[in-house]
Amino acid sequence: MLLDRLTHLVPTREQLASKRCLRWLGPLLLDPQLWRWSRRGVARGVSIGVFFGLLIPVAQIPLAVIAAIALRACVPAAVTSTFVTNPVTFAPVYYAAYRLGVWITADPAAAVEQPGGVASEEAAGLWQSLGDIGWPLLVGLTISATVAALCCHLTIHLVWRWLERHRRRRDVPHQRPRTDTAEVLTTSEQRTRQA
Repeated sequence: MLLDRLTHLVPTREQLASKRCLRWLGPLLLDPQLWRWSRRGVARGVSIGVFFGLLIPVAQIPLAVIAAIALRACVPAAVTSTFVTNPVTFAPVYYAAYRLGVWITADPAAAVEQPGGVASEEAAGLWQSLGDIGWPLLVGLTISATVAALCCHLTIHLVWRWLERHRRRRDVPHQRPRTDTAEVLTTSEQRTRQA
């Protein structure tokens, strides 16, 4: 039931091919390999989508589609997973990435919290503040996007394999364990051998 609802949210080939920014990829988007839900394709697609979803605040979907085509990944998985950042998660993700970048770069100027009142600052002061935020934020986003993409790729591979094994065990009827006939002797045969 949940899977059916989620599949309705996934864009179709025609919907993506009709987007103005992706029209030039038309013939490439129609390749059936890019729309198969295989373990490798989905793992690559989700990794690509999460990477661009975390790293870049704009144009995530076109970049994810282009990367999915280049890396032969599942395009719907790449597009859908870019929504890891959305209006609800954007601020916490970017703030956490900024704090990570400050910690990694050990930037003491950025570690000091600036008081509010950006509206009252002059334009030069605003650009200086953005410059101070920019480097730690870029470092934090790059690290976060890379680690999250690798974790998603590994998790999907492991969960997919586990589900395949579980499905195989469930589908195979329970069989009695095989034993060597020479080792299995009836009690009457054991008695005759002892005598």
